[in-house]
Amino acid sequence: MHGKPLSTATDGEKFAALAALLREIISKNLITTRQERARTDPKQVYYLSIEFLLGRLLATNLVNLGLRETCAEALSQLGIQLDSLLPEEEDAGLGNGGLGRLAACYLDSMAALGLAGHGCGLRYRYGLFEQKIINGYQHEYPDNWLQDRSYVWEYRRPDEQIAVRYGGTVRMQTNGKTRFLHENYEQVMAVPYDVPVVGFQNKIVNTLRLWSAEIDISHYTCCRQGADCNSVIDYKHGVEALTDLLYPDDTHYEGQLLRLKQQYFLVSASLQSIVRSFRLNHDALRLLPAKAAIHINDTHPALAVPELMRILLDDCGLGWDEAWPLTVATISYTNHTILPEALETWPVTMVAQLLPRIHMLIQEINERTGRELWHTYPGDWDRIRAMSIVADGQVHMAHLAIAGSHSVNGVARIHTEILKQSVMRNFAACTPDKFTNVTNGITHRRWLLTANPRLAALINDAIGPDWIKTPAKLAELAAAASDPGFLAALAAVKLDNKRQLARYIKAKNNLTVDINSIFDSHIKRMHAYKRQFLNVMHIMDLYNRLRADPALTIAPRTFIFGGKAAPGYYKAKKTIKLINTLADKINNDPAIRDQLKVVFLENYNVSLAELIIPAADVSEQISTASREASGTGNMKFMMNGAVTIGTLDGANIEIREAAGADNIFVFGLSANEVLDYYQQGGYNPRELYTSDPRLKTITDQLVNGFFPVGPEEFRLHYDDLLHHGDEYFLLQDFAGYVDTQNRLAAAYCDQQRWQRLGLLNIAYSGWFSSDRTFAEYATDIWQLTEPVPFWNQDQPGIYDQLRPLARQDVLC
Repeated sequence: MHGKPLSTATDGEKFAALAALLREIISKNLITTRQERARTDPKQVYYLSIEFLLGRLLATNLVNLGLRETCAEALSQLGIQLDSLLPEEEDAGLGNGGLGRLAACYLDSMAALGLAGHGCGLRYRYGLFEQKIINGYQHEYPDNWLQDRSYVWEYRRPDEQIAVRYGGTVRMQTNGKTRFLHENYEQVMAVPYDVPVVGFQNKIVNTLRLWSAEIDISHYTCCRQGADCNSVIDYKHGVEALTDLLYPDDTHYEGQLLRLKQQYFLVSASLQSIVRSFRLNHDALRLLPAKAAIHINDTHPALAVPELMRILLDDCGLGWDEAWPLTVATISYTNHTILPEALETWPVTMVAQLLPRIHMLIQEINERTGRELWHTYPGDWDRIRAMSIVADGQVHMAHLAIAGSHSVNGVARIHTEILKQSVMRNFAACTPDKFTNVTNGITHRRWLLTANPRLAALINDAIGPDWIKTPAKLAELAAAASDPGFLAALAAVKLDNKRQLARYIKAKNNLTVDINSIFDSHIKRMHAYKRQFLNVMHIMDLYNRLRADPALTIAPRTFIFGGKAAPGYYKAKKTIKLINTLADKINNDPAIRDQLKVVFLENYNVSLAELIIPAADVSEQISTASREASGTGNMKFMMNGAVTIGTLDGANIEIREAAGADNIFVFGLSANEVLDYYQQGGYNPRELYTSDPRLKTITDQLVNGFFPVGPEEFRLHYDDLLHHGDEYFLLQDFAGYVDTQNRLAAAYCDQQRWQRLGLLNIAYSGWFSSDRTFAEYATDIWQLTEPVPFWNQDQPGIYDQLRPLARQDVLC
């Protein structure tokens, strides 16, 4: 590959050679899988997502192919350590947070279960951004993960490119049958790159199809009047910028337009490809819902509804009454949040200008659904307006997705209930059978088997390896909770993982941390509702107590933060600065005798999560109740033996049920109490500020010179607490959070009890495998019948046996 002997090859070149070898094996399995699917013609799933946060694939591909030990042994004979090659792979810059990581877990489970399906996403050249912390501030740099201009695992398919059209005009032609002709448009070519998704030791290989905006400049001339080659090249770069960045900054009109253009690019290319593939193998379009399931992951791909209608009407010649039932029966939608800023809307004028035919179809869908609502609710204009797809000059993408789908699901039981009772109550009342719940899951093969091999080996020794294919069997570990020898071995694994993370912290942050301290981890996207600031308030309180009483001794704590703030999210960026400013003050204060350390690890990604999570003692899941739809970080920590401190929000509730109420630390307002405050008012943060001296001290320290920065640096946080209503109830939940942290620290000091807590979390984490989640989608939403998910035939009801607690109202 590189024209040099092994002795002079770099680790990067050795990685490339090993990956190329695996690609040959994967390619053979991919061809075999496609040939078998062509023969059996199963129903195919197409999972449309703006993000797929894959992480590194070498280690997982080795595990899934069953070749990790073989390759490690062969490489060692050449004097090469496999572990030295793994970091040479760049994390693919295809996602940001939980949405993208969830999508990647689902692809893994789809292949592991042998289900026919594909991911559909965008091939971002520079990802979101590479985060660097300079003087405590976040700075964004291009994530040049494709610096070699290719991705070792991908297959470029230029012969399957698709034309996507923007702008122009639409002309109606009537010649016995009405047709709509799109003219004077700009055309961008979508070139697919297929990334293989390898099933766990079953020789199944599915694909993640990533679309890249490209243009062939050989079709353009540089010598026409007024043109030169520079202008042609500039045009090429302008077109291809469409897939440069994930989430272009939408704080200005041009950024919003680019986001909308990007979303349509994903949807149009994917659906044209899906229908083209379907028509190659089937003559009757009425079979589309029986052979294809198109799933919308959040509102970003919601334009799939009018785009599928456009294809069926304009390209396939169907009438509306034929096309609409096929569209609804084919498409399903997952809602991931109730946050208003994430329930996307687009200006009608923008949609009309950029996507004229799609605009016409959205208006027609809105008109027809409005007439149906009038028949159901005659005269109830307020209800009909609240359910409109087009209202107040905006296109409401969640409403469009609901109207055009046969199934709408939330991602945790409480989230689904909030959707049905609050945010989407009108839709749920109108079509109750359309709404269902599918609680999120994670792939245990990456987040335990691959990310924490020491723990996986210990589990294998205790209960055997069957849990890898049947994760519910992790429950057999519960029997070891009273075995001091096993608990000691579990503690040794955790300590080794903490030692590895401590070395990383020393190398990256030049900070020495105590591996016997509590590793308290808060790693997730920076956002006010996720309440990193509440964690900061607790750390400030601990620090104030230690400063006030030099003789005070506490359980030593290392607080670990990681996460990116959106480039335009000013407050989240200020929170990063606050964390780093607090870290500098605490880490350099000899008076606290190293009992506290605070570290912010820059450029949080999947690979860094795989280092932090196995080492964590405490999992911070402290979002404002009702705001976090589910979360999956909580599941990853649980599966690796960390103990959760959290609110009764999202999947925390189901973790509490699975692990047992004594094995999780819960505090704070309930979802109902939060929703009541939002709806009824009555919350008075200033009263809390004046009545609790701890809160007054902490809040004042933001602006009184306590930090070695200007008094206005953290004024935004101060004002949000006292003058802007404390929207996420930090002051209200502070006292309960501190008390619960004190109980948690006391539990940690009893190491045998603590190890038992961690063990029981691992044991009851099997229900949160994405294999279970994906099987629910497959059977309940997409109506896939083959292959039958393995637990339905081997272990009926096993997950229900893990959840014996009373099923009370989940909002309580």
